[in-house]
Amino acid sequence: MRRAAVVGGGLLVLLAASIVVAVTLGAADLTVGEVWGSIGAHLGIGQNPLDTLRDGIVWELRLPRILTAACVGAGLALSGAVMQAITRNQLADPYLLGLSSGASLGAVSVLLLGIAVLLPVAAFAGALAALAVTLGLAGALGRITPTRTVLAGVAVSSLAGAITSFVIFWTVTGDSYREILGWLLGSLSGARWPAVAIAGIALLVVGLPVALSGRVLDAFAFGDTTAASLGIPVQAARWILLSATALLTGAMVSVSGSIGFVGLVLPHAVRLLVGPGHRALLPLSALVGAVFLVWADTLARTVFDPRELPVGIVTALIGAPVFALLLARRRSEA
Repeated sequence: MRRAAVVGGGLLVLLAASIVVAVTLGAADLTVGEVWGSIGAHLGIGQNPLDTLRDGIVWELRLPRILTAACVGAGLALSGAVMQAITRNQLADPYLLGLSSGASLGAVSVLLLGIAVLLPVAAFAGALAALAVTLGLAGALGRITPTRTVLAGVAVSSLAGAITSFVIFWTVTGDSYREILGWLLGSLSGARWPAVAIAGIALLVVGLPVALSGRVLDAFAFGDTTAASLGIPVQAARWILLSATALLTGAMVSVSGSIGFVGLVLPHAVRLLVGPGHRALLPLSALVGAVFLVWADTLARTVFDPRELPVGIVTALIGAPVFALLLARRRSEA
């Protein structure tokens, strides 16, 4: 835990520095001092060193986007670590229960109806609906177990994905597919302060209690019988954690679209630093996820400027080879 505390302190400093430096990167010529001055002025501290246009770039465009990236990265990495512990499946990620496909179906529906203002609400509702169907299907098969839950999630994900593809094929005309494709691939280009509020509140209200559930998840690692003997109400704890993870993932997906590999790869990377204990793993995974997605999104919007990549492409390009390296290392250690 002492090592975890040191790593956590370093990650907090790195996250703060990453946010400020990332705001300076882009076509507008900004310095760290000017960014700090603009932020301070909006918080009532000092004078604003920037003119109206450059201040708008900092406060209305880049800063809310980067803060949203940090919150989404933290939420997805935290959800991935919890899902891997609950299902005892190291290939689990936040989208395992069909949440991403359900959110995509809800988002695509409102985009095609021309009411994009309801996109976060529709995506969140779609994620929760997918979770309800997954758990209902798992329960219909008998007692809800991790294996049945995973299999039900795969089935629901495939069904929702097929419906989404059919709806797009049947209704999209002209260039309207571009906005839909950008959301399906994961994008933070439209993130403003309301998105920061949605992701930030979800991270504080839902994510923080989940991050403090390390003792419960450590007990789950030894199986349900052992966890029950340690005084853990196994079924209640599993339902609560699954529901909390679904709420957290649904909130994140509603503002960012489907961003892959964050919740799958990063918990594995953090385990290499601090071991499998969840009291350290959960909060550190959240911090690593925040730093990672801030820089992934910065790459997405700057590398091919003036064109911009969906951040989901960047996370996949980075995450896939990193995951392969982690698997190779685990095999060599075994």
